[in-house]
Amino acid sequence: MLPQNKQKKNNSTLLKWLGGGAAFLLVKGKAILSILKVSKIAGPLISMMISIWAYALIYPWGFSIGFVLLLLVHELGHVIAAKQKGLPVSAPLFIPFLGALIAMKRQPLDAKTEAYIAFGGPLLGTIGSVAVFAAAYYLDSPLLYSLAYVGFLLNLINLLPIHPLDGGRIATAVTRWLWLVGLVGGLAVIIYLRSILFFIIWALFAYDLFDKYIRRRKKNVVHSISRGFLIPVEPLQDEGYLIPGPEHRRDLPFSTYSDLNQQQYVTFQWEGLKFEGTIPLPQQCVIDKVKVTRLERVILENGLHLKMHCEVQFSVFNNDKYYDVPVSSRWKYGISYFLLACFLSVMMYLVHMVGNI
Repeated sequence: MLPQNKQKKNNSTLLKWLGGGAAFLLVKGKAILSILKVSKIAGPLISMMISIWAYALIYPWGFSIGFVLLLLVHELGHVIAAKQKGLPVSAPLFIPFLGALIAMKRQPLDAKTEAYIAFGGPLLGTIGSVAVFAAAYYLDSPLLYSLAYVGFLLNLINLLPIHPLDGGRIATAVTRWLWLVGLVGGLAVIIYLRSILFFIIWALFAYDLFDKYIRRRKKNVVHSISRGFLIPVEPLQDEGYLIPGPEHRRDLPFSTYSDLNQQQYVTFQWEGLKFEGTIPLPQQCVIDKVKVTRLERVILENGLHLKMHCEVQFSVFNNDKYYDVPVSSRWKYGISYFLLACFLSVMMYLVHMVGNI
């Protein structure tokens, strides 16, 4: 440990740097914002500032800034891994007291790719926490020791095999039986953290397992999605087409396709009304039927229209080939997963011993 006067000097230096940065932002803030208005980083940066402000309501400013930066490093790990796999992702978005996330603009095609992207967050997050721990040891800073401990804890919790945490996604490439470990281990974490948020995550995960492996195995659950379409009536009447009444019902011929982003669509036709429509589907599925459920006559400024209500009935497509991962890859991810979890646990203990956390 450094002498007390040197510790105070280091803390004072740290505060001067933070204060200087804040002063720079205040002076140059307007110019910076004018640049960010046309930049893709405006949204993420604003969400970062809001998160820092929210955490600062409870914790010191220095800790709040450091914690959000650790979240940023973690999310950048996912971004880098996704880019390496050629998958476009959004910039990190920060949500106060919930963490941060990135949105996948195109979903992975297999569990191995999903696990690779999931692993990037805890891996880079761990490297960032080690750097903070090294700085804490060099400066003998209680603030940095606290941040290092929280950083290791954050990445360790993220390794729990629970969806949507990173560990739950890594488990898809190791073995899905790890989800049962997460189901039981999650209860211990809930008791330890006493976190309502983590309880909600665990409860949603438990329900998803029940829905996927118990309820759907018993019966084929049929889902539906409805949309309304407006069809001009007067051009059809001029050509001599018969306009059906409000009680008319029928099934429509359809076809389905997916774009490069794995977004699935269903297209359908009603030749008698010269109509063709398209509906995006919420997930990959098997279409059962497309039917007209209701017709309404609507008068608009540009004339009489027929409002057609269509319903698409579908069942969820469970692609078991998604989880086909080579045995060598399962071992690689499994060993890496175990070693990283052990390393994080050891580092938490080391921070506790050295920094008296």
